[in-house]
Amino acid sequence: MLGQATHPPLVPPTGITAGLTGRRRSVAARARATIGERIAAAAVAAMILAVLVTAASLRPSPTGVGTHRQLGMSVCGWIATIDRPCPTCGMTTAFSCAANRRPLDSLRAQPFAAVAAVVAAAAFWGAAHVAVFGSRLGLLAGRLVLRPRVLWPVGVAWATSWVYKVVSYAGGAG
Repeated sequence: MLGQATHPPLVPPTGITAGLTGRRRSVAARARATIGERIAAAAVAAMILAVLVTAASLRPSPTGVGTHRQLGMSVCGWIATIDRPCPTCGMTTAFSCAANRRPLDSLRAQPFAAVAAVVAAAAFWGAAHVAVFGSRLGLLAGRLVLRPRVLWPVGVAWATSWVYKVVSYAGGAG
């Protein structure tokens, strides 16, 4: 049969190719984020940017706590009551130090928040990339991170940083 093309036998698509043919749509198979996902990513990027810009505009407290008072917030209730830092004490100071390119001061103020500031900056760029280009990578990263096997160690790191803060706290206005 001259001139006729031979075709391979029809085999049901599997894995990613199944998603591309429409038989099974997986997250990895979709080429671009939906408009709703892009809008959500833009909102996330805007919120993260607002936090980072606010942190950069603050003058970090030299005591490692109390920077939040520049935002009109009151003294930490734990410090006012029992003269011990709460689990979030030092976080605003650490974010402010990180945003003002003082990484060692950020780590000294609150190690968990120092790492969180770097993660927030990276997350801003990831969310912005999803919003602008419709990339699925940031959405997949979010799904991988928001799992118990990731969140439990994050909680342990936060608790460990709080213990560090309690031990290193020298007293002050908070």
